[in-house]
Amino acid sequence: MNNPIKFGTDGWRAVIAREFTFDNVRICAQAVADYLKRNNLAEKGLVVGYDTRFASEDFAAASAEVLAGNSIKVFLCPTAAPTPVVSYGVAHKQAGGAIIITASHNPSEYNGFKVKSPDGASAPAEAISEIEKGIDLLYPGGKINRIELSEARNKGLLEVYDIAPDYYHKIESLIDLDRIRHSGLKIVVDSMYGAGSGYLKKLLSGGKIKVEQINAERNPSFPGIHPEPIAANLNKLSAAVRRRKAAIGIATDGDADRLGIVDENGVFLTQLQVFALLAYYMLDVRKERGAIVKTITTTSMLDKIGKMFGVPVYETKVGFKYVAPIMMKENALIGGEESGGYGFRGHVPERDGILAALYFIDYVVKTGKTPSQLLAELYSKVGPHYYNRIDIDFPESQRQAIIKYVKEYRPDNIDGVKILRIDTEDGFRFVLVDTTWLLIRFSGTEPLLRIYAESNNMERVNKMLEIGRRITGV
Repeated sequence: MNNPIKFGTDGWRAVIAREFTFDNVRICAQAVADYLKRNNLAEKGLVVGYDTRFASEDFAAASAEVLAGNSIKVFLCPTAAPTPVVSYGVAHKQAGGAIIITASHNPSEYNGFKVKSPDGASAPAEAISEIEKGIDLLYPGGKINRIELSEARNKGLLEVYDIAPDYYHKIESLIDLDRIRHSGLKIVVDSMYGAGSGYLKKLLSGGKIKVEQINAERNPSFPGIHPEPIAANLNKLSAAVRRRKAAIGIATDGDADRLGIVDENGVFLTQLQVFALLAYYMLDVRKERGAIVKTITTTSMLDKIGKMFGVPVYETKVGFKYVAPIMMKENALIGGEESGGYGFRGHVPERDGILAALYFIDYVVKTGKTPSQLLAELYSKVGPHYYNRIDIDFPESQRQAIIKYVKEYRPDNIDGVKILRIDTEDGFRFVLVDTTWLLIRFSGTEPLLRIYAESNNMERVNKMLEIGRRITGV
């Protein structure tokens, strides 16, 4: 029988009750337990967290039962918690890592299984490979060690751990929250029915700032939205910002490791614009210095900002699991990816949509400028940059044919502009001499073909995306 459990760019995700079952989750947990024991991490214990999706707390409990059945202490979250909060819990407890039951931004029918390393980052590729080999040996019908949680508690193998107070204390050390609290700004927060609900309101309470929440209740069906903070899913937030005359709109995805920003006019700022603005804020406003780490799907504005401030810029494949190791090695100032996930020095080497939102709000407070004015100022330094992405469903049977089409596409120019280079490390990226770029790659978490483009105006971006579609033959 074929094993359906395959980890993508950030964990295993599958449809609930089809592949994502209690039996399969227990197999994953047993493989993680075996990995911890082989690598002398079992004695440190493991944090187990979960999001607001259907039965996430039950899948988390099933994972905890298996870990305890392997004599590994479990620090179990009592309620749904954002992924960055769980990651911080790993660092705070000096645990051997974490299991997080979450499908992040995927549609409501999905759930997922993430594994974190001892530093709170996404487990590295070699660890995931070893865990997957363990899953192959266990699937189906392998021996699963398991005890009831009541027995685990009696044996001292279960500690219910509310990470939020420790996380709040950490955030207080990274940013001047009092200044933000007394700014008098009006902010609308859309947690997209996810695990981030209430966190920004709690962190900013006690001052003159007004934080209004939408989509803050738990609803595993994510009614009317897809829990990914991109323009197509934030119409309600944009309307709320305009209606309430707010200074800014903030959105976090299902597990709050991604950030979406809507400006004071209700206009969505792309993830690439936000990444560049956060990097500029760190370097220009906070006067910090350090490397920038970006994936290949992010903006060339970062290269210009790096040159402007004399800091190195490193580029990786898609996935924060590739960003985090370089951030740690280089003590990088900021790392990020096109999906809207950003990590920062002094915190865990993982994306944190809550901290990123606070830094962006701080940028507005300290400069006294609106988000649209901040973007205009950035463009005055690096020139205008626009971006878009299209996602295309495709039959798996066409994968090799699409790859063949793109491999054989080797022109001297695209749309009359000379090709500077073609990168094939993660998909196929065509970089033009005017810094325009086009990327074609398969998603690592969903059955989608993604086409990305960045250029100096939206008309050109849309034209590049259409050229990319023609190149793929779909």
